[in-house]
Amino acid sequence: MGVKIGVFPASGALGSSIVNHLAKLVPVSDLVLIARYPEKLHDFQQAGATVRKADYDEPSTLDTAFEGVDVLMLISYASFEIDHRVKSHRLAINAAVKSGVKHMFYSSLGFGGNLTDQSIAHVMGAHIETEKYLSSLQDMVSYTIVREGLYTESFPIYTGFFDPQNPADEVAIPHSGSGPGVAWVKRDELGEATAKLIASYINDPTSFEYLNKAVLLSGSREVSLAETVEIIGRAIGKPLKIREISVDEYVNLPQIGDKHTYHGVDLSREWATAWEAIRRGETAVVSPALREILGREPENYETTIKALIR
Repeated sequence: MGVKIGVFPASGALGSSIVNHLAKLVPVSDLVLIARYPEKLHDFQQAGATVRKADYDEPSTLDTAFEGVDVLMLISYASFEIDHRVKSHRLAINAAVKSGVKHMFYSSLGFGGNLTDQSIAHVMGAHIETEKYLSSLQDMVSYTIVREGLYTESFPIYTGFFDPQNPADEVAIPHSGSGPGVAWVKRDELGEATAKLIASYINDPTSFEYLNKAVLLSGSREVSLAETVEIIGRAIGKPLKIREISVDEYVNLPQIGDKHTYHGVDLSREWATAWEAIRRGETAVVSPALREILGREPENYETTIKALIR
């Protein structure tokens, strides 16, 4: 019997990518896939994976979710609030430790510069607290923090929910577009690299490079927000530029609506701290790790955008 690898949640965008790539690297029968909607994992179950139902928002489902799992890929709760998110992560981590998980990978985010534990971005708050919590438990469980760079596919939330299918004439955000930018990265390449990290640990835990450490997976080039928007414009065939607005104006944009509302609380103003973090260079760090793990140059931002928008 091989090392049992758990992935939770396993059916979201990043989770699905990690699982798809893991299935090429390890026997599918070694996978324990845990999700709110286990029916989405039917094909993997048919191929021999163990599939279980669990939900961050139903803590009792976590109690037995990780039984028999040796290595767990824990993907963060899907929001950017802090308190509820940290609580959810801790419940899952505690359940995993109690169930005997020996090593935990955690999907953090690419704010915070070069692996610092400081960030002005509200969205990074829960990640930093979770990273610290995992570090405090290393006598009970070893860990690897994977700071997943900002997904190219997530460009709408950094461009005022610009819609390429119904394009406005400009991008209105609380940022001029100049200065430090973002080392954008294709989400499926993050999934592939994360899967390869997990497989590398399983193959040789004692010499694993990122044992009780963090790794930043970024794209290979920093792209300013001005260029980010220009590239989107070229992809849709329409010249596109940024109009800098205040945070007060941003939170009142009609397209925002309830997109930043979690558990009844509007966090639009808190979200806007992401642009201040970009302005300070937190997302501009280019790490060689993704290229080294993939064994090739990561796909560039423009190529990914063109494929998304065509």
